[in-house]
Amino acid sequence: MDKLTDRELEEFVPFLHLRTYAANEVVFFRNDPAQALYIIRSGTVKISIDVEEHFEDLLHLSTGDTFGDNAILDPSIRSYNAICCSENCELYVIPQVNIIQIFAHNIEIKAKMMQGLARYYDRYLVNLAKSYRDTFGLFNLSNVYDITQREILGE
Repeated sequence: MDKLTDRELEEFVPFLHLRTYAANEVVFFRNDPAQALYIIRSGTVKISIDVEEHFEDLLHLSTGDTFGDNAILDPSIRSYNAICCSENCELYVIPQVNIIQIFAHNIEIKAKMMQGLARYYDRYLVNLAKSYRDTFGLFNLSNVYDITQREILGE
């Protein structure tokens, strides 16, 4: 959302809900429906993936960072877990229903946010390919593309 003007950002203000999370409280789990976008007001949120019964930390986010960006896509599910890892976290929550409402009334905001999400996923794929090249043989990258292609085609 860093490419939105102040005036465009103001469109979201009426829909911001401040929510406080305690240490180790789950914001959402992988495979949950993506129902909101989050902005960290204070505290730290851990982003992780679960592999069988273990969790692998991917990154820690803090004040000013956003997560849950795929909530701008309807419908979508979470691909990672988000857990408060500081004593407490204050998160601004923007419900997906309100994001879609803003998109319906302001196509420029929608275009900018979709472009930002596309840039993010492009960087993600570049880094995924680099990681695969650096660790060749540890996982089958073709599975990622095969599954994605089948999902697109509805198979």
